[in-house]
Amino acid sequence: MAAQTYDLIVIGAGPGGYVAAIRAAQLGLKTAVIERENLGGICLNWGCIPTKALLRSSEVFHLMERAKEFGLSADKIGYDLDAVVKRSRGVAKQLSSGVAHLLKKNKVTVVMGEATLPAKGKVSVKTAKGSEELQAKNIILATGARARELPGLEGDGDLVWTYRDALVPSRMPKKLLVIGSGAIGIEFASFYNTLGADTTVVEVMDRVLPVEDAEISAFAKKAFTKQGMKIMEKSTVKKLDRGQGKVTAHIETGGKTQTMEFDTVISAVGIVGNVEGLGLEALGVKLDRTHVVTDAYCRTGVEGLYAIGDIAGAPWLAHKASHEGVMVADLIAGKHAHPVKPESIAGCTYCQPQVASVGYSEAKAKELGYDVKVGRFPFIGNGKAIALGEAEGMIKTVFDAKTGELLGAHMIGAEVTELIQGYVVGRQLETTEEDLMNTVFPHPTLSEMMHESVLDAFDRVIHM
Repeated sequence: MAAQTYDLIVIGAGPGGYVAAIRAAQLGLKTAVIERENLGGICLNWGCIPTKALLRSSEVFHLMERAKEFGLSADKIGYDLDAVVKRSRGVAKQLSSGVAHLLKKNKVTVVMGEATLPAKGKVSVKTAKGSEELQAKNIILATGARARELPGLEGDGDLVWTYRDALVPSRMPKKLLVIGSGAIGIEFASFYNTLGADTTVVEVMDRVLPVEDAEISAFAKKAFTKQGMKIMEKSTVKKLDRGQGKVTAHIETGGKTQTMEFDTVISAVGIVGNVEGLGLEALGVKLDRTHVVTDAYCRTGVEGLYAIGDIAGAPWLAHKASHEGVMVADLIAGKHAHPVKPESIAGCTYCQPQVASVGYSEAKAKELGYDVKVGRFPFIGNGKAIALGEAEGMIKTVFDAKTGELLGAHMIGAEVTELIQGYVVGRQLETTEEDLMNTVFPHPTLSEMMHESVLDAFDRVIHM
């Protein structure tokens, strides 16, 4: 049977893959997308979306426990873990079905199966019915990534959980160890700690949320500790002894090792790219620590072959993947394409309190040689935050003292994952401090703190 010919084949239907396919179809390209598991990929089915659904349940539970503060009463507060998980899975299923609808609406051919690239421009797909051969001048790799598993710390689905296990727990942990304090680790720690698990977080770096600005990390640690979490920094889990219903963790700190017992361990120590079995090496694709090496336009160096999203390296964020997908589709269609700038992509962590940032931290800006001006504003100085009962948090802005360029913004507190977009737009438009100071922010809103933080950087703050 002759191979089906397309203008573009996308391998992987995560956020980057399905968005690339839809954009290409909008531009008139005959497009096929290949997916081996779930439309929407890890983000929609086993990552971003279901974790936010779980965290929303824990947030509501937390607010119910605080009912008295708001003049309300709520008796016999509790939760049904199975129902919480069921809601989370329902949200994921609804959105996965939505992706299928969007692909069909845009006349994108969907092939469910495992893809390999036997030669340049050719794709072989192993499906439930056999195999299909496809070919295209342009191919996009969007196969994503999976959880990194360290020797001895591998998940077993019982005592030691991966993120997938943690999303569909068979029981509520009583004493929980979370290995790794990046976004994934801290979000699970926040969820389970809020629902009552005695939670310990171990981080190999010198602070939690190590990619964030140091001040934000310190604020977060204080908040997590106040919530009852035990935070162990500059520490390494050297070994896990798995017994009957318990795990003994050997944790090294400062050259000394101690043992601690837990009934559940969640391993969240990073990700590795899904590059195996595709035939990339034979095509001459360059790899760096399980990720495909690309240029600013996501080109791999092999003509007509692109890589987007997690497989192409940091930042490992769904919104970065989606915009790379649009950029590559535009490029293939001959449109003017703009490279995605990593330093202008916001990072969001949906723990309690939320954390969000964009651009350079204060330390990074100084390291790059900038003379900086830094502004800060606390939630306690904002009327809306106080009215919401969310007075813990801060907003920090970093500017170039010479040009007024907004170099970075860093936030911790209620709803900052929504607020950060204001600064993202500002960076995209190359906004200066004068533009931001002359912008009228609505009152009463949390966004006013963004204004005040800018004012503070230039000694003009009003409400502090």
